[in-house]
Amino acid sequence: MFQKKLLIILFLLSSCAGTDKKLSAGNGEDINIEVFKTTLDNGLRVLIVENHNLPIFSYYTFYDVGARYERKGQTGASHFLEHLMFKGAKKYGPGRFDTLIEGNGGSTNAFTTFDSTVYYENLPVKSLEMIIDMEADRTVNLLLDPKTFESERNVVLEERKLRYENSPGGKLYLTMMQKVFKDTPYGGSVIGNKKDVETITRNEVYKYFKKYYAPNNAILLIVGDVDARSTLNIVKKYYGGLSASKNLKMTKVALDNPKLYSHKAKYPQEVKIYANSPTPQFILAYPSYPMGKREAFVLDMLSSILGDGESSYLNQIYVQNKKPFLTRIGVSNYTLKHNGVFFISGHLLKKTNLRKFKRRLTRDSKKFCRDGITERALQKTKNQYMIAYYQQLQSNAGVAKFLGFRENFFGDYNYYKKELGIYNSMTVKDVRNACETLFKKNHGIFLSVWNKHRNKKS
Repeated sequence: MFQKKLLIILFLLSSCAGTDKKLSAGNGEDINIEVFKTTLDNGLRVLIVENHNLPIFSYYTFYDVGARYERKGQTGASHFLEHLMFKGAKKYGPGRFDTLIEGNGGSTNAFTTFDSTVYYENLPVKSLEMIIDMEADRTVNLLLDPKTFESERNVVLEERKLRYENSPGGKLYLTMMQKVFKDTPYGGSVIGNKKDVETITRNEVYKYFKKYYAPNNAILLIVGDVDARSTLNIVKKYYGGLSASKNLKMTKVALDNPKLYSHKAKYPQEVKIYANSPTPQFILAYPSYPMGKREAFVLDMLSSILGDGESSYLNQIYVQNKKPFLTRIGVSNYTLKHNGVFFISGHLLKKTNLRKFKRRLTRDSKKFCRDGITERALQKTKNQYMIAYYQQLQSNAGVAKFLGFRENFFGDYNYYKKELGIYNSMTVKDVRNACETLFKKNHGIFLSVWNKHRNKKS
C-alpha cells in the first residue's frame, strides 16, 4: 500500500529537513496512488482509491461553483446554499442527513470558497451505499423549505457578524479583498454582502442551485476500504439517472472571462479602518498570480521563507528580535483560480508606533530579498513542502482532498507531479528575482485597523 511507502519517505525527509541535501522525492515520483477514474454519461467525474487498511472511507464531492459566480445582488448564494444542503432533500427529508451519518458513527461537513464548494463525509464502510444514495438525492432534489430557509438566513448573518462586523482582523481582511480585487468577482467575501444575504429570496437560491448543482459540474471522490468496480456500479445506480445542467458550459465560459478578474486596484495606497482593536493590526498587500502559474509557485516559496514559522526571516527580525515590534507576523500568497494576492500581516506591540513601523517595513523590504533568501532557507522550505505533501496522504480524507483539489482546478488529479517538479527546480535566483519584482516599486496597499483611527460613522 502507498501509506507504508509514504511513512518511509516522511522519515527520510524529516531527517534531512533544514539541511542542504537534495530531495530524492522532490519530483513526486515516490507518490504512487492508484486511482480508478471514469466519467458517467451525464458528466459526473468519479475517482476511487482503494485503501484496505481499515474498514472506513471518505467521500468528497467537489462542485465547480463558488462566490465568484454570483451576480450583483445575490452575493453569498454559494455559502448560503452550502448551509441549506444539510436541511433535507426529497428522499432524505429534514434532519435525516446529519442524524443518519452520526448514527452510523460518521461525520460530515462542507466548505465554500470563491472558486468551489466541497462536501465531505467520513464513515464506516458498511454505510457506503447509504451515503451514495443520500448525496445523489441532495444533488438534484433539495427541498429548500421556506421556514428552514429563513432560519438559516439568520444563522448566516450571525456568522458574518462574527467573522467581520465584530472582528477587527476579519474587517481588515475583508477590506483588503475589496481593495485588491476592486470591481472583480473576488472583491468581497464568500459569505456575501450583508444586504444581499438579508434580501436574497428562496426562488433566487433555488435557480442558482438548479444551474450549478448537477452531475456535469461535480467531481466525486471515494477513498477507503472499497472495491472500485462494485463501488462504481453503486454510483451509477444512484447518480446515473440524474440529468446534466443545460447550457452550463456556455454560462461558465462567460463567467471565466479573464478580463473580469484583472487587477484594477490603485497602487500604492493606504487604508485606515476603525474597529475595536486596542493595538494596530496591519496588512501590506500586493497583486499576485492565479493558481497554476509558475510565478505563483515561486511566490508561495517566497511567502514561506519570509513568514512561515518562528524561524522564518520576518519572524526573526520583527517578533523574535531582542527588541521586537510585533506580537505576530505572517506572509501569505493567496492564489485563486483567476488571480491572486500576496500579503504580509501582523499585530503591533503596544509600544510600536504604526506610522514609524510602516516606514520601517517599507524600507526593510529592500533587503528582504538579499538577506532572507539563502540556499539554506530555500532548501529547508522545500523539505517542509515535501513533508506537508506526504502528510496529506496519511488519511483517506487527505487523499480525497488532495486529488479532488487538483482534478477540480486543473482537470488532472496527477497535477501534483508538475507542482513538485516546479518547486524542486526553483533556485535562489528565481525566488530573489520574484521578491525584487514584488517589492521594488513600493506599490502595495497598506491597510491597518485600530480603535484610534477615525470612526467614519461618528
